[in-house]
Amino acid sequence: MAACGRVRRMFRLSAALQLLLLAAAGAQKLTAGPGGAGGGWKLAEEESCREDVTRVCPKHTWSNNLAVLECLQDVREVRSFLFFFFSFGKGYLVSCLVDHRGNITEYQCHQYITKMTAIIFSDYRLICGFMDDCKNDINILKCGSIRLGEKDAHSQGEVVSCLEKGLVKEAEERDPKIQVSELCKKAILRVAELSSDDFHLDRHLYFACRDDRERFCENTQAGEGRVYKCLFNHKFEESMSEKCREALTTRQKLIAQDYKVSYSLAKSCKSDLKKYRCNVENLPRSREARLSYLLMCLESAVHRGRQVSSECQGEMLDYRRMLMEDFSLSPEIILSCRGEIEHHCSGLHRKGRTLHCLMKVVRGEKGSLGMNCQQALQTLIQETDPGADYRIDRALNEACESVIQTACKHIRSGDPMILSCLMEHLYTEKMVEDCEHRLLELQYFISRDWKLDPVLYRKCQGDASRLCHTHGWNETSELMPPGAVFSCLYRHAYRTEEQGRRYSEKKMFHMLSRECRAEVQRILHQRAMDVKLDPALQDKCLIDLGKWCSEKTETGQELECLQDHLDDLAVECRDIVGNLTELESEDIQIEALLMRACEPIIQNFCHDVADNQIDSGDLMECLIQNKHQKDMNEKCAIGVTHFQLVQMKDFRFSYKFKMACKEDVLKLCPNIKKKVDVVICLSTTVRNDTLQEAKEHRVSLKCRKQLRVEELEMTEDIRLEPDLYEACKTDIKNYCSTVQYGNAQIIECLKENKKQLSTRCHQKVFKLQETEMMDPELDYTLMRVCKQMIKRFCPEADSKTMLQCLKQNKNSELMDPKCKQMITKRQITQNTDYRLNPVLRKACKADIPKFCHGILTKAKDDSELEGQVISCLKLRYADQISNLCAEEAAAQEQTGQVEECLKVNLLKIKTDTCKKEVLNMLKESKADIFVDPVLHTACALDIKHHCAAITPGRGRQMSCLMEALEDKRVRLQPECKKRLNDRIEMWSYAAKVAPADGFSDLAMQVMTSPSKNYILSVISGSICILFLIGLMCGRITKRVTRELKDR
Repeated sequence: MAACGRVRRMFRLSAALQLLLLAAAGAQKLTAGPGGAGGGWKLAEEESCREDVTRVCPKHTWSNNLAVLECLQDVREVRSFLFFFFSFGKGYLVSCLVDHRGNITEYQCHQYITKMTAIIFSDYRLICGFMDDCKNDINILKCGSIRLGEKDAHSQGEVVSCLEKGLVKEAEERDPKIQVSELCKKAILRVAELSSDDFHLDRHLYFACRDDRERFCENTQAGEGRVYKCLFNHKFEESMSEKCREALTTRQKLIAQDYKVSYSLAKSCKSDLKKYRCNVENLPRSREARLSYLLMCLESAVHRGRQVSSECQGEMLDYRRMLMEDFSLSPEIILSCRGEIEHHCSGLHRKGRTLHCLMKVVRGEKGSLGMNCQQALQTLIQETDPGADYRIDRALNEACESVIQTACKHIRSGDPMILSCLMEHLYTEKMVEDCEHRLLELQYFISRDWKLDPVLYRKCQGDASRLCHTHGWNETSELMPPGAVFSCLYRHAYRTEEQGRRYSEKKMFHMLSRECRAEVQRILHQRAMDVKLDPALQDKCLIDLGKWCSEKTETGQELECLQDHLDDLAVECRDIVGNLTELESEDIQIEALLMRACEPIIQNFCHDVADNQIDSGDLMECLIQNKHQKDMNEKCAIGVTHFQLVQMKDFRFSYKFKMACKEDVLKLCPNIKKKVDVVICLSTTVRNDTLQEAKEHRVSLKCRKQLRVEELEMTEDIRLEPDLYEACKTDIKNYCSTVQYGNAQIIECLKENKKQLSTRCHQKVFKLQETEMMDPELDYTLMRVCKQMIKRFCPEADSKTMLQCLKQNKNSELMDPKCKQMITKRQITQNTDYRLNPVLRKACKADIPKFCHGILTKAKDDSELEGQVISCLKLRYADQISNLCAEEAAAQEQTGQVEECLKVNLLKIKTDTCKKEVLNMLKESKADIFVDPVLHTACALDIKHHCAAITPGRGRQMSCLMEALEDKRVRLQPECKKRLNDRIEMWSYAAKVAPADGFSDLAMQVMTSPSKNYILSVISGSICILFLIGLMCGRITKRVTRELKDR
């Protein structure tokens, strides 16, 4: 102490003993050494002590004054005689030696002083200068009496304890009513420091914990603070007495104010504190300069990769765990969170439960927390740094022990990656509920300061310093607060390799290292599990979460909800959600829950792209393509579809589309944001350039390729075409309520019920069909059902001619029945309107306005013509319209089976209109075999062998077959021969039922008749006979006339 001065040289043992005994004698009564058994003065023989010594001390100690003193000092009822005994001459010499016992090198002297220390610490009045420094404070705090002979209200050890509690209480109040003087504060902390090695020296704690020491620390040897640490470790045991627990807590609070009160910490970290300039002897004893400051200073050295001794790190771990276990050891928590603790967390004091209760409140699960309390919690988390070792958080450790033993057993105990492992198993079968809660509560704070994730800090500290201008581990900057550093890092992390190649070396300086980028991805994967782990998202979207997503409480639903309501969000929230969604589009693995649900599909179909370090949207594209595989589970399908729906809100949310078409969008589709509108804009541009046969496409090649991918994906689900979906919502409910979304099933249902649809929906469906017929590859159902048939029959066919190719091969024996049925459906659809048949439309471009002008004039642009134009063309094609148009018109509706039935039963048909249509079909079939698909299929081989040189159209190939039928030298296929004979019979029926309407019709029948030559011969013969008769008649009349003239 200051009043004693410093011992500048070491005393010889004999001199020290002589001085000590001289002081103890008081009145020159000493005639023998303190350990002697001679006839000198003995303390046991003093009248004031005889009764106590006889009652308390063993008989063999009576002759040894030091042994008697040691015996008496352990008795709380000891009389005040000891004070007089040691205070004679003020006792400064003995107290001074005790104060500086650490400097004594003589072993025997050191042992003797150690024993005397216990005696001196039994009464604060014996401690050098203590009474002078704390006299007034003892009276003010009512900690006892300092006047001689006056009975004390407290034992002498409890006076010191009372002062310690006053010091602790002052630190926990904003405006303390009673303040301990600075001199007394120093004296209290110095006494606590001097008693830090042996718990016997803290008299109040010794008496309070004597039984607990025997219970918990029986085998722990006293000295070097070992008993203190043992008792600290058992502080929250159920069998620990409340008096001992209270005394231990007071001791821990003193350590929190001055690290030197912990003997083991001060000794183990002495050299490290000096090495890294963490010693604050020359600094004012402010809160920042206490245990918390020293811990953060040493932690900073560890995080920077500096060498800190293992003994010191072990001590740091113990005291960081101590701070996490008991919130009351942190004055800032007491000051800032007192109201919240009383309101939300009363009765949860032990094992870190109070802190986790406060964390739970901060996460918004039990109410709200003041900003000061949140800041105090954040500071405490930084001081204790549980991210570096999960064992620091006892509540987390106990809750997650079973999970760690099963899911993370491959990781060394205490490794920082344990927390990351636990996060990876969040919401899995291995996770338990209590661990899940404790983990999220802690991660909430770790996510708000990038330095609290030790792996992230280690891998990214260089990048953060270079790119984000960060400072040391325990330093903060107003320009770059801890929460903003991670945002800075991930902005630099998601620069693509293509962008990197475009950057010069100077700009490459602004890209993250590979190791740091991997860590940023890991953190993003973890944050995607819970919006509360993303500080910026929760801060900016708090109101929107309450407004739109209050009922979305399941895992991952809150972010999905925000994405669903993207257009309704506040501007700042919309930007945050948009940026996060944009990141997900580049690296869908950020969506950890989706990846977990889709793991089987990824392993079976997408493992190649999943293994890529840089995703660039390939994995999501693969999942979309395989969304309807048998192995696909419902969760994965729903997640993939949801992401597709979110992508429709902004073209930037489709990473590959954005990167391929960004420049094209800016040039051709400025101010358009929604993906579907951008796709329509670019598709229209591509189509116009193609139709106009432009020399150079305005849309770049890479954009056109990706545009095709986007168009194909949109056809799979009606919800991916918002305009169509909105127009048909009511119709879907009315006609397709039992049909599931996806696989284009709703779209197919609407097509089948097209005549019953509302006007607006009907128009949209018609436009969709028109687009699909122009580009059959966009017909999802056709492509899906006929996938294998396309590979077999049309491997080299262009996307525009795909349906045409399938139609030509529809009647092949190898054609799949389901595909054949689907082709037939599409042909029927084409017959409803010539605009749904691009080939016919192009071929008949000139003829349609010429022959069907009346129909076109009456029709509306957005209404179907119900097959009127095609019927018109069929009636006209035989001898009036151009050859190409005739062939295309004749090729419509090539099913044939129904028509064949009607033709066979022509005479049985009673309805005039139906009979007329059948007669028209028969009339058309005479003109060209293409119109008769059954006959054409039966005779395809014969046409190839016998009529290959005959140009199709105008009945030429039909005449060729009829001549071959009559020619006995030609052998036709049996089926063809049978069908031709059937047709001859049908035509004869038709002639009976419907004779020619006029000369042109008659001439047409004659020219198309199989007996054309015979009929023409008969007609020619008849004409010749008539001519001869005419000649003969003319000669007779001429002769008669001449005879009349001669008369």
